[in-house]
Amino acid sequence: MPARNRVTPYGDIEALPWRGAWTGNRGILHEGRDIVRFHGHDAWITCVLRLGDRHHEQWVAHHYTWLYFLDEAVSFAAGHRPCAFCRRPDYDRFRAAWTDAAGGEAPSAREMNRTLHGERIVRGTHRRRLHTLPAGDLPDGVFVELDGTAHLLLGDAAVAWTPDGYGAERRRPRSGTVAVITPPSSVEAIRAGYAPDVRVGG
Repeated sequence: MPARNRVTPYGDIEALPWRGAWTGNRGILHEGRDIVRFHGHDAWITCVLRLGDRHHEQWVAHHYTWLYFLDEAVSFAAGHRPCAFCRRPDYDRFRAAWTDAAGGEAPSAREMNRTLHGERIVRGTHRRRLHTLPAGDLPDGVFVELDGTAHLLLGDAAVAWTPDGYGAERRRPRSGTVAVITPPSSVEAIRAGYAPDVRVGG
């Protein structure tokens, strides 16, 4: 049976059958092998699966919980950002794209964490926050909700996310507004040039 450590585009942690392309964490979430909390802090990061010869063991007491993502687009939708330690070049590119989109001085990791946390979670709850945005100018790599299901925008298609991975395609919405799952600051960083890793068909 798969462990409950895979993350959906909504940020939920579930037991799903696929092997992730990325790992990461949001604090100590487990007791034994059970997930007992949604997050431990506001620094939600995405990491490489392997860094040199370092080995990380799952379910270690008093150590953060390793989570897994189908691809980086899913991790962004869930509200994570690139890790500044194991993914420094990606972190720097993400931060630069964030700055190009927002203007002003480059934010600190703490400032980005605080902003993303406010965009992904309804304040005072563990309930996911979605954002209504125009459909026509959303960049590839963003997740939206269509008919109650998460879909990745890619080219002319909106690709459904399923517990088994990516599924059926439908025509991408080009008019009106849609419920966007990916936090707006990450949407703008993608629009400004950060292209998240996407594993559709991979």
